[in-house]
Amino acid sequence: MHSPLQRVNPTRRLARVTVLVLSVGLIATACSSDSSQESANLTVYSGRGEDLIQPVLDLFEERTGIAVDVRYGSSSEMALLIDTEGERSPADVFISQSPGAVGFLEQQDRLELLTDSIIGRVSDDFSGADNRWVGITGRVRVLVYNTDAVDPADLPGSFLELTETAYAGRVGVAPGNGSFQDFVTAVRSDLGDAATLTWLRGMAANGSPNYPKNSAIVDAVARGEVDMGLVNHYYLVEALEEDPSLPAANHVFPEGDLGSLLIVSAAAILDSSDNKDAATDLLEFLLSDDAQALSANAEKEYPLVGGIAQPEGLLPLDDLAAAVIDLNVLAGGLSGTQELIDQSDLSQ
Repeated sequence: MHSPLQRVNPTRRLARVTVLVLSVGLIATACSSDSSQESANLTVYSGRGEDLIQPVLDLFEERTGIAVDVRYGSSSEMALLIDTEGERSPADVFISQSPGAVGFLEQQDRLELLTDSIIGRVSDDFSGADNRWVGITGRVRVLVYNTDAVDPADLPGSFLELTETAYAGRVGVAPGNGSFQDFVTAVRSDLGDAATLTWLRGMAANGSPNYPKNSAIVDAVARGEVDMGLVNHYYLVEALEEDPSLPAANHVFPEGDLGSLLIVSAAAILDSSDNKDAATDLLEFLLSDDAQALSANAEKEYPLVGGIAQPEGLLPLDDLAAAVIDLNVLAGGLSGTQELIDQSDLSQ
């Protein structure tokens, strides 16, 4: 677009420069008004691990030119941080490992109403009741077990059996993990707080080993440190990809038992965001066909948008006995569930 300058007298040169500056200014203004998101930077608080979500965010940056700054931590930590920061929070988008954390922020009136172009990409089962958060990918809770130490015939038919003496000291748990907390919230909804606290205390009395996260449980099971553990399905799938010889397998609890609850990761836009257009672009991208395929394969999870092939090695959801509940039950149960886990001494 730049042509060589010809020799002109100073007056004409000044006129040309003036016209050029005005023209560039008008073009810049037009571009800014038409696609302001091209120069916007987004700040994302993510409860999903960097290895899981960063490849998708990198592709978004490549496709759109929108820079994304990410702060990583547990979903509950990020939700509480956003609530503490209030209107001063730099976060534009919150990506949570589960509905519980976004539901907490929804209760605090911190989330923006999402557009139909976002909500319409998934089933009603996978979004908030008030359309202020949306599911991205799905996972199933399972009992991972060491195949050298555990006879499949001895596996429990329900998570409720894990407090029995036969399982004392044999079942690893991660009480601080968002998916474990969502599972406990589902149990609270189904059985009530008193029965849930009894089960948690039973697990604590049984000497259930504590781990900081799901992957640590899977590693411990694979090396024979503990016989079993309550985790998400994909951790073992990823571990077996790296080493198919690992003596471990996933046990799905039968007949819709809550021990094999279907949980979704979720995303939301903060109502305090100054970049809502770019934030909307990101959520629309997370639910695009390309991003859904990339997310599902990177995370070994189930895509929530119809027509997207699931990763190899996963049983079809229709073939699993996964428990499916109203995910809005999980939303907003975060603080009460954490208090119940603390009362049980399971985290000690």
